[in-house]
Amino acid sequence: MSVTFTRRKALGLVAGLSAATLVGCSEGTPSGGTTTAGGGATTASGDSTAATGTTTKISVGVIPILDVAPIYLGVDQGFFADEGLDLTLESGQGGAAIVPGVTSGSLQFGFSNVVSLMLANARGLGLKALAAGAASTGDTEADFGAVLVKADSGIKRAADLAGKSIAVNTLQNIQTTTINEMVRADGGDPAGIQYVELAFPDIVPAIERGDVAAGQLVEPFRTIGLDAGLVSVGANYAATDPNLLVAAYFTTKSYAGANPQIVTKFTAAMNKSLEYAQANPDAVRKILSTYTQIQPDVAAKAVLPKWDPEINRAAVQKLADLGTSDGLFPSAPDLDALLP
Repeated sequence: MSVTFTRRKALGLVAGLSAATLVGCSEGTPSGGTTTAGGGATTASGDSTAATGTTTKISVGVIPILDVAPIYLGVDQGFFADEGLDLTLESGQGGAAIVPGVTSGSLQFGFSNVVSLMLANARGLGLKALAAGAASTGDTEADFGAVLVKADSGIKRAADLAGKSIAVNTLQNIQTTTINEMVRADGGDPAGIQYVELAFPDIVPAIERGDVAAGQLVEPFRTIGLDAGLVSVGANYAATDPNLLVAAYFTTKSYAGANPQIVTKFTAAMNKSLEYAQANPDAVRKILSTYTQIQPDVAAKAVLPKWDPEINRAAVQKLADLGTSDGLFPSAPDLDALLP
């Protein structure tokens, strides 16, 4: 397996590591590139090839972040090859590149945070989630996403974030609505929070300079911030719902309708990959070096997401409700149209 992408240094890492707004986690700030996994003889232009025992070539849009480790492990373990799928993993800059790539047909599948998927469907793009991508660990003390502040900031808990400036990597998305909920649940009023959009690699320096009072960070930037002396005042994903599904793999409804067997095979291989990643954290940390530039000491300490094949509908519904209350969607999202 080989990965090619442009490198941008930030705090000793590559800026192509951000997560969770398209992923996660996340709209990311990664760079472009492809990983070709295996060889194949057919393309994903129709479903008949998948049923004949020949290999079907498909392209999947991912972000070079910790959250997508399962799909790389699935390729490495042969789960996709077992289904007759030859994957090319296209490294994109987040939803701004991946969602259009899938809707245009240049990508057959993609990875995105679920709020971005709901926003896309609100605009009539007709996306369909197929498999879980990354979920909260449910641990409010150690989740893969958290809000960090300076130790001497005077901000001791989530409620203290009311009226403060908070850096997030994308405005009006999963970070803002989950932070709002975390503050409300702790007895604070999020109405006066001033959100500032910054790329993940720029958030820790902004907090340290005092440009913002706090920042939402996902791994590995959460660990980098903690190592720099920042402290966490809340894990916004886990505080919103212990089973919060942050991101998912998706395609278009039209592609799924025309290629049901390919979709079934991709979903089956992806679910095996999620199960393998959840059961083998050491393998996750090891494979990170093949497609990211996360430093080994940071990879060893970073909190991994939960990779559960189950798509928790109740948790997605909570995100839909919160996003509707916060004005993210013009109307309540249709989860029957989005979810499997």
